[in-house]
Amino acid sequence: MEAIAAANGGHQIAYGEDVYTARLGEVIRAEFGEQAEVFPVFNGTGANVVALTALLPRWGSVVATSTAHIHTDEGGAPEKVAGLKLFVVPTPDGKLTPELLATEAWGMDDEHRSEPAAVSITQTTELGTLYTPAEVRAIADAAHASGLALHMDGARIWNAAAALGVPFREFTTDAGVDILSFGGTKIGALGVEAIVVLNPERVSDIVRLRKTSMQLASKMRFFSAQLLALFDGVGLRAAEHANAMAARLRSALEAGVADGSISGLDFSQATQANAVFAVLANDAADRIRARFRFYDWDRAAGQVRWMTAFDTTEADIDAFVVAIREELAR
Repeated sequence: MEAIAAANGGHQIAYGEDVYTARLGEVIRAEFGEQAEVFPVFNGTGANVVALTALLPRWGSVVATSTAHIHTDEGGAPEKVAGLKLFVVPTPDGKLTPELLATEAWGMDDEHRSEPAAVSITQTTELGTLYTPAEVRAIADAAHASGLALHMDGARIWNAAAALGVPFREFTTDAGVDILSFGGTKIGALGVEAIVVLNPERVSDIVRLRKTSMQLASKMRFFSAQLLALFDGVGLRAAEHANAMAARLRSALEAGVADGSISGLDFSQATQANAVFAVLANDAADRIRARFRFYDWDRAAGQVRWMTAFDTTEADIDAFVVAIREELAR
């Protein structure tokens, strides 16, 4: 908010011809390599749709996991807006592997099948798990060997960077990612995400695609100013805090299960960033939800998702643990 207010003085040219967007380009090149280009957009769905459209021929398709946001949470926007086909692969932990990719990366010469032309992975995944740089590289190598481009949905990329403790480019550019949807809002920004082109040779017409997809902001300085603030320490501090709060929650609950003060609770995924996936009875989850808001992930399996954020406090976590303990004891 301070960055937005600071950008509100004086006159700047619209549609990205401003000093803030120019500075953002410099920062992106420093973070991701001299070939990198940045295109701020309004939201994550827009970033994903534009990025994937820029990778694909009109008849192309995308391979992703069955839990991918582009498949489950974007109202069919990639298919409706971009006209692309999604081939989805079930995974136990939300992560794609070269072996899983191979189950759908075929039929490039079959006119009766949509041609796989890109792979999309999410960092961190929708199940809260994390790709290491080596795992991203393995997928990139397999994708490129089959002629597919690699897109990364980085909705929670700050949490991934904080958890991995490495520079962004180590698990993006250097790991073979071609284009990146770069998250801002989930780490606290106000209505701004970005597309970062890491391999310009794989991408076409993204300038026009951003405009025709209704993702071009006239007052782009306010977008770029926020992203600059995130790169100026705000993003990593917020991500480190959110991750630490998730670790605090997981640790407290595991301790309660171990000493017997909490029963009827299990965990379905590793907690590697800012998400805790738990399994408990639906009636208990409903009682807890009356006190603290959270989502069911798979109600049939009793699986819920507990997310921590840049503004979650230790007191929030401790009160939540008390509520879980009390409601599970009823």
